[in-house]
Amino acid sequence: MGQLGVPELLIIAVVLIMLFGAKKLPEMARGVGRSLRIFKSETAKLRDDDEDGQTTVQAQAQSQQQPVTPQQIPAAPVAPGLSAEEQARQLEEQAARLRAAAGKADKQV
Repeated sequence: MGQLGVPELLIIAVVLIMLFGAKKLPEMARGVGRSLRIFKSETAKLRDDDEDGQTTVQAQAQSQQQPVTPQQIPAAPVAPGLSAEEQARQLEEQAARLRAAAGKADKQV
């Protein structure tokens, strides 16, 4: 039942000619052909982009394997008699200074 024979194909062709007319069928076939060509070229571009992306990811992974030496940051002296709130305030100030220094370093690079 899944097989299309010659009589079925002829009936389909006659119905298509009756619906769209003999002049429209070649134009429709050209449009379908162009669409398939565009689809094929776009899928090829996607495959190329995927391959480029894989090589980029591999290059990034290799560059990340090199260890980065951490910057030594002098610890702020903490007075032994400070309350927890004062120590937290000092730590926040120190973090703000570090962020500012990191921002300057990023601008220089």
